[in-house]
Amino acid sequence: MTSDARDSLLDTLRLSMVPGVGPIARRALIARFGSPAAVLDASVTELRQVSGIGAKLASAIAEARNTQDAEAELAACRQSAIEVIVESDPRYPPLLSEIPDPPGTLFVKGDLQERDRLAIAVVGTRHATPYGLMQAGKLAAGLARAGVTIVSGLARGIDAAAHRATLEAEGRTIAVLGSGILNLYPKEHAELARQIVEHGAVISECPPGMPPMSGMFPQRNRIITGLALGVVVVEAADRSGALISARHAMEQGREVFAVPGRVDSRMSRGCHRLIRDGAKLVESVEDIFEELGPLAHAVPTHDGRVLRNPVELQLNTQEQAVLTVIDSSATSIDEIVRRSQLPVNRVLATLSVLEMRRLVRRLSGNTVSRV
Repeated sequence: MTSDARDSLLDTLRLSMVPGVGPIARRALIARFGSPAAVLDASVTELRQVSGIGAKLASAIAEARNTQDAEAELAACRQSAIEVIVESDPRYPPLLSEIPDPPGTLFVKGDLQERDRLAIAVVGTRHATPYGLMQAGKLAAGLARAGVTIVSGLARGIDAAAHRATLEAEGRTIAVLGSGILNLYPKEHAELARQIVEHGAVISECPPGMPPMSGMFPQRNRIITGLALGVVVVEAADRSGALISARHAMEQGREVFAVPGRVDSRMSRGCHRLIRDGAKLVESVEDIFEELGPLAHAVPTHDGRVLRNPVELQLNTQEQAVLTVIDSSATSIDEIVRRSQLPVNRVLATLSVLEMRRLVRRLSGNTVSRV
């Protein structure tokens, strides 16, 4: 790392350590001054001209170079194998950078991979019923086996069930905390967090030593949904935090899915309300794949393929073989037969399936292209 890059990292970290500088204030400050370094160099008078920055916070920011020991924080992170990833870092999750209020700094234990762009959040109540735990586990495991990364919040109930089912399916999962990584909450999930680190990542926007605070849990929900293409809500009471996640997802332009439950169960009310408001009713993994559209950017999969649409995860071997040899430009059926080495009748039948799944389009009687 160059000295300039290190200085930039330290300034970003220092600004994130100032109490009161949340995602909205940070974005307003960067918009006004251009960089964390410029924010820290600004005077109290200049800082107070930014909307939402009062006298006390302006003074704290102006004094941050003296009061916030970013060097010590960075050293402590490295000692605990915690990566510090700032928004300008190429490792920063691209989906997360698209939300209105992305975290300026992520603390990551484990690793984030390019294929994590194909992610679904699974969330729900901490007071889950056996039905809810079963549905969360079934959906998470099915998605994980297809190659989807499961994102959740490490909370009791639905979150933990989703993480555990993903690990049992040998998939990847990401846990987003509402506390620092070195102050896990709840404590009894320490072993679960350790397993997640080995098969994904535990992340937080909070400095590693920060204790759990009630206000941080609703705030972290935007990160859970921001990392995913969509969010599945499995059981939620009327005022469940999972409904906050659903609202974040809607605001971020993500798909919202809900699992229906018993009409006389209090834990089903939130999901039924979401369905009435337009969320996609989910009974199986197939319902999720059918609703997700083409990806903005192709994603590499665990088996070396390049995915352009999540529906491709449902294809059988023959369908994958045919789709792989079709170009984005016009490709003749004769060329597909030659490349796939399949009989022409099987190619024609497979093309009909791919066309129904909206993965290819017919350009003429003898040519097709990828959508």
